[in-house]
Amino acid sequence: MERFDVLVVGAGPAGSATAMHLARGGAGVLLADKAHFPRDKPCGGGLTGRALRHAPCDVGPVVEHVVDRMVVRAAYGSKVAKVSPRTLIRMTQRRRLDQHLVEQAVAAGVEFRDGAAVGDVEVREDAVEASVDGTRVAAAFLVGADGANGVVARAIGVDAGIVRGVALEGNVSWDALVRHSYEETAWVELGVVPGGYGWVFPKGDHANLGVGGWMSEGPKLRAHLDRLAREHRVDPARLESVRGHRLPMRRLGTPAARGHVLLVGDAAGLVDPLSGDGIYEAFVSARLAAEAILTASPETYEETLGAALDRHIASSWKAKAAADRYPRACLWALRAPGVFGAVAGLLRGDLAHPGEAHGLARPPLRALSRLARHASPTP
Repeated sequence: MERFDVLVVGAGPAGSATAMHLARGGAGVLLADKAHFPRDKPCGGGLTGRALRHAPCDVGPVVEHVVDRMVVRAAYGSKVAKVSPRTLIRMTQRRRLDQHLVEQAVAAGVEFRDGAAVGDVEVREDAVEASVDGTRVAAAFLVGADGANGVVARAIGVDAGIVRGVALEGNVSWDALVRHSYEETAWVELGVVPGGYGWVFPKGDHANLGVGGWMSEGPKLRAHLDRLAREHRVDPARLESVRGHRLPMRRLGTPAARGHVLLVGDAAGLVDPLSGDGIYEAFVSARLAAEAILTASPETYEETLGAALDRHIASSWKAKAAADRYPRACLWALRAPGVFGAVAGLLRGDLAHPGEAHGLARPPLRALSRLARHASPTP
């Protein structure tokens, strides 16, 4: 039997960040992931300024592209193009980001084991045991950071309140696109997939094209992705590394802990309902979970997590409903004075909530909020 203070399952951004914070606080941490690193993960790879404010370390070495422009289009028709005087999003690839975060966790004193599947989880009142690559491990705390399909949430039975979406994405080399139209630009296609959107994001040596929506859209996603490619004058046959993944979105009030077991990131359903991004939520939940463990007060985690994220999640559910049902109204709002500045402020982390927007941005944002009341946010 091996013994640690904390066993962290899953070495994505949430798991590595949690492990890093814990090790810096003096805890003995085992970080385990069933995949062999470096490994890739389906993800748009956008790091917002909001997320970077909570990053556990400098991620500059893995940033491949910066975005300061957005093009938002409704149903492949009319569009709005906006430019920000400051960077909105930094683009990376999960293969590089996750490897970098693991390396920083190890440098902080974390023991990392990749290719190590975790199973046979046994939760007691004051401790946990699990099998890690066939070796029995005991720990005072268990952190589930093993994603939308992880074993930890199932082991404690707290995943019933999570709504699942699905996304499909692929990459295309720059020679297949009119590069100057996409560099430093995030393209967002509203009203093209029920419950989601399409995107084109720039990366170092390629662009990432993807679509996401409700889980029920799963059988149609390849057709949606092919349509997206053709609308951007890309032959769908040129898409490489086409992969799908689930998007776990938490309903307010869904448990994120039980006893000495805490869930972070995707394992807790902490994907933004509007954007489908989860890195900001991963970093925030990682810090809060580590603080709860280091102070031996795991019972405080859900309260602090709710205080940090629930208001934002509630507004994202509303905005998702409006974008899904009224994409042209969203373009109307985005054209209004001040609204893009508010959106940029949310992405950069200058605004914590749309309700903090001032001046001319407030009336169109309130109008969208009223529209959202007439649209169902979940299928």
